[in-house]
Amino acid sequence: MAAALKVIVAGAGVLGLTSALALARAGARVVLTDPAQLGDNASGVAAGMLAPVFEAALDALAAPHFDLLMGARDLWPELARSTGVALDRSGALAIGRDERLERLEQALTRLGVRAERLSARAAAEKAPGLAAGEAGALFTGDDWRIDPDQALAALVEAAAEAGVEVRRAPLHPDEACDWRLLATGADPVPGGLAPELVRLEPIKGHILRAGSLRYQGAVVRGEGIYLTPGAGGMVIGASMERGASDRAVDPAQVERLAEAGRALFPALDGAQLAPGVGVRAGTPDGLPMVGFSRTAGVMMAAGARRNGWLLAPLVAKTVTALVFGAEPGPYAARMAPARFEPGGGAY
Repeated sequence: MAAALKVIVAGAGVLGLTSALALARAGARVVLTDPAQLGDNASGVAAGMLAPVFEAALDALAAPHFDLLMGARDLWPELARSTGVALDRSGALAIGRDERLERLEQALTRLGVRAERLSARAAAEKAPGLAAGEAGALFTGDDWRIDPDQALAALVEAAAEAGVEVRRAPLHPDEACDWRLLATGADPVPGGLAPELVRLEPIKGHILRAGSLRYQGAVVRGEGIYLTPGAGGMVIGASMERGASDRAVDPAQVERLAEAGRALFPALDGAQLAPGVGVRAGTPDGLPMVGFSRTAGVMMAAGARRNGWLLAPLVAKTVTALVFGAEPGPYAARMAPARFEPGGGAY
């Protein structure tokens, strides 16, 4: 009987965790290594939105990849079922002036999606406490969410049950293995193992948590702000500060988010808001680098920008197929690191 492939996964954010789990379930011997505490990364400082519809409608980089984003979202019910991740399908609301909602409706029509136009009263029923304004809202039930804290804990437990060895330690580049999978996001990789990762851009982001406000309802997306439920209180986000890689709290960003949040949810007035800062990594086209490096024995799963949670099961499925020499699926070439090199990214 042939020995199992050994894969060392560096980075215990959602891309690393889901990939480690999928590899172990497929029969690999997997070591998951990360020196940080669980959740002390971009995956932990997040709202956990699985939002292909409004991401594609609101983000020019995401729009061309709507089919891929939907394909990733459709993998979530099975992942949630098999790991105990709680999947919230309460949907999402976009609010704003009539002109904004009309632009969004047009964008959704181009994507082949129809969102429901709600009155202000109907919007407030889906998002209790929301000051929706006269224009009302657009609602989609196709955008879902998870709670990052609960999901990370469930994924770690599922990975351990599948036989993944979890180490709270940095990657050791000289440890013997068949493959190294770099899922370290914007963090530097020791030894320059994957030169392709130089294309990643750090993106600093602030979120706020209102621990005293236990909100249950749909995700709300305003102009330059979103608000979601959270186990630790309502989550208000997020800033996107391209090129910044520090995790220092910026009072100006905190105040901007707090002011916008209070305008949408008056109950936030006077609430204690705890800031969190994470650093994501992005590529020029908004999709992660998933696949082989030019460095022998090295693979990558990094650069998901603001859609790491959404894309995680698709990334894990692609990585696992590539490791075992199987057909990687219809989206693999679009995520291949070689797409930024002369000649493109076909496997």
